[in-house]
Amino acid sequence: MPRAGLSTQAVVQAAVEVIDEHGVAALTLAAVAARCGVAAPSLYKHVGGLAELKTQVGIRVLNELADRFAAAAMGRSGADAITALMHAYRAYVVAHPARYAAMPVDPLHHPELAAAGIRQLEVIQAALRPWRLDPAGQVHTIRKLRVIAHGFASLESAGGFGLPEDLDETYRQLIATLLDSLPAHP
Repeated sequence: MPRAGLSTQAVVQAAVEVIDEHGVAALTLAAVAARCGVAAPSLYKHVGGLAELKTQVGIRVLNELADRFAAAAMGRSGADAITALMHAYRAYVVAHPARYAAMPVDPLHHPELAAAGIRQLEVIQAALRPWRLDPAGQVHTIRKLRVIAHGFASLESAGGFGLPEDLDETYRQLIATLLDSLPAHP
């Protein structure tokens, strides 16, 4: 019988806490079981093993980021929506660098992760809608947005910017560069 209060969601939450505190490499069934106060075999009632747990963590992180994107872009349009979305992306990575590192880099080609990855993609596509980009232009723009936000925030969260100039100003300039690369929209 599963321990009272222990569920798949509770196991995933414990895994996320292990990752937040100790990094992705520390995620083991033993570490999660210890956090949950059970023996490792008890976790198999809730997840099929470490690979499934990593998938569940990936889904959780993808959905958290999609929720942040949606909340940031809600009620905004055009450049304001893209700017808010990119700031939300950066804020998430800086606040949760280890958790972000647990997010799969290509979820769209993994059957269990695809729906969560598509949620992120749809929010970005909606924010880009005013530009009426053709499919190829949309893909290129989404890639540019991701590279800017991911690269900057990942370097920032790892302490990779040692020079004295203001990081917010650098990020603002990067967002402006992305927006300037888009065609004028009606």
